[in-house]
Amino acid sequence: MGAEHSHGPTTPSSPGAVRATLAVLIPLALATLVALVWLWPDDRDPGPAKSGAQQQHVTGTIISVTFKQCPVVGAPEGDTPPGAEGSGDGKPKGRTPARCGDAKVELTSGAQSGQVVTTELPSGPGSSRYGPGDEIVLIAMAGDAGAGTYQISDHERSVPLWIVGAAFIITVIAFGRLRGLTALIGLGITFALLLTFLIPAILAGSPPLLVAIVCAAAIILVVLFLTHGFTVPTAIAVVGTMLCLALTGLLATAAIDLTHLSGITDDSSLYLDIDYNINTKGLLLASIIIGSLGVLDDVTVTQAVTVTELARANPSYGFFQLYRAATRVGRAHIASVINTIILAYAGASLPLLLMFNIGNMPLGQALTSPVLAQEIVRAVAGTLGLIAAVPITTALAALAGSRRSADVSDATPDDIPASAPSPTATRARAMALYEDPDEPMWPAPTSSPPPPDSAT
Repeated sequence: MGAEHSHGPTTPSSPGAVRATLAVLIPLALATLVALVWLWPDDRDPGPAKSGAQQQHVTGTIISVTFKQCPVVGAPEGDTPPGAEGSGDGKPKGRTPARCGDAKVELTSGAQSGQVVTTELPSGPGSSRYGPGDEIVLIAMAGDAGAGTYQISDHERSVPLWIVGAAFIITVIAFGRLRGLTALIGLGITFALLLTFLIPAILAGSPPLLVAIVCAAAIILVVLFLTHGFTVPTAIAVVGTMLCLALTGLLATAAIDLTHLSGITDDSSLYLDIDYNINTKGLLLASIIIGSLGVLDDVTVTQAVTVTELARANPSYGFFQLYRAATRVGRAHIASVINTIILAYAGASLPLLLMFNIGNMPLGQALTSPVLAQEIVRAVAGTLGLIAAVPITTALAALAGSRRSADVSDATPDDIPASAPSPTATRARAMALYEDPDEPMWPAPTSSPPPPDSAT
């Protein structure tokens, strides 16, 4: 490995395929750039100002906890249920959960950093449990400095998340080497576009569907080329992904109109619709497009590279031979990915499915409810776009591969340079590439001695 490190197949491509690819990519890139600039949100306030006291979040460490009897809902004040008395060792006894009591907390940030305050432990349904030594986040009302103005909000998770993130980064780089590093950079660019463009633009009032399409196109153009290199297979994967995203958007639009979904299924979507006047139906379409992007680029890149490798191993293959062989690989890939998508949606909806089961709701009624119907539309639209990615990308890649094969078959001995490697050397380089994909496909040209001076 040296200065000629490459990120993808380095087999020479047909000049016609390169020109056709550039003819599609350059207008797409320019249109994406113009739309990105046009839709980029300004610094205006994205929503109406909310009245009320301003809250400040500070961190702290729990020094000690003193448990006490939990109040019983519906019981007269002062009554103590059997078995709920304290045990005398600072811990509750019997059926009383270890959630009621007071905690002494040393503040580690904010204006009162270093001071010790006493606050009540959260004891509502679903509240976390806290103990001495826990790092926590507290809410303080701005302007109040006395004791009792702090309320425990949640556990402080910054350090554990940094540890988990560091483990992820180290593992990716250790296994993927330079390719893993470029993938992490691409992941960072993806998050940057989502946080700085997609979300602010939607909150600023731009159409969610249009914003999602532009954001997805920008992610595709930047991340795929960064991760896989500026090659014809990558360019074909980019074009295939964009075509399949457009198809997914059309299918999702038709499915949402057919099922009369509004995009409002919970308090969050209702809040965005009422307070921020956001088109929740467009927001649903945008979420389908962004959610489908991650799986689509996996399939399109795989198919483009598969066709390229088949054309390299079998230079005599034409369009139909390349298409049929790569489609067989795509079918196997799709079969496993579809199962992954359905299980991912089922896992995300598992609490909801449990609630339907507890309520003894008939299966047909549960499936046609807005919440589950919305998830079904997400899964079906994404899956259909994913299936379409195989024939579309495979056909584009097979067309480019067959044109390259035709160029090779039409070549005459005079067209082959003297420095071209022999078939034996080509097979040796192919084996070296198989054993180490970071090795360049062709060896670096060596400098030859200058020709002798001709007799004058």
